[in-house]
Amino acid sequence: MFKKGRTSKHFSISIRTLGLGICILTLIVALFLFSSATSSSTAKEVNKVDNLNVTSSFKNGEFIPKKYACEGEDINPEIIVTSIPANAKTIAIICDDPDAPVGTFVHWVVWNIPVNGTKVVVTENLKKVDKLADGTRQGYNDFGKVGYNGPCPPKGHGVHHYHFKVYALDTTLDIKGNVKKADLEKAMKGHILIQGELVGLYERK
Repeated sequence: MFKKGRTSKHFSISIRTLGLGICILTLIVALFLFSSATSSSTAKEVNKVDNLNVTSSFKNGEFIPKKYACEGEDINPEIIVTSIPANAKTIAIICDDPDAPVGTFVHWVVWNIPVNGTKVVVTENLKKVDKLADGTRQGYNDFGKVGYNGPCPPKGHGVHHYHFKVYALDTTLDIKGNVKKADLEKAMKGHILIQGELVGLYERK
């Protein structure tokens, strides 16, 4: 009788202990799943990046008019930038061609384009000087010239892609010397709020 009662008592305690353990384990799993879901949601919000809207006389993925190439007037196209955040101070633009036979070839380096509102229009045919009246600055392209020089791929080399990369910055940059693409990229680090891109095509047959 004594042994039987003792065994029954121990069995009852074991059942209760097992039940408590299952409850604790279930709670831990539930908390883990909730934490993972919350972290995933937060990560998605952090990684969510909106883009600047960049447009011109040609649409993204379309051919650039000859007017803006070496075969034409060789002037910069109008660039319209919208969706600029309220805390942006200036806009910078880099235009390059990754399809050039010598590697990525830079056609335009421009920065400190002033921001007044959520839209900026970079006018067609900017003067090819290092500093414009409104404070806009232009650096050297890979032709060794200041300002914009347009598409001029080798004849028969196929279609080239010209990337107009636009950056909204939280400051006005102070860069001295003969500024090139790498200098601008270095100066922009830590100041880019948002960016966008327009890609135009060009081919010389």
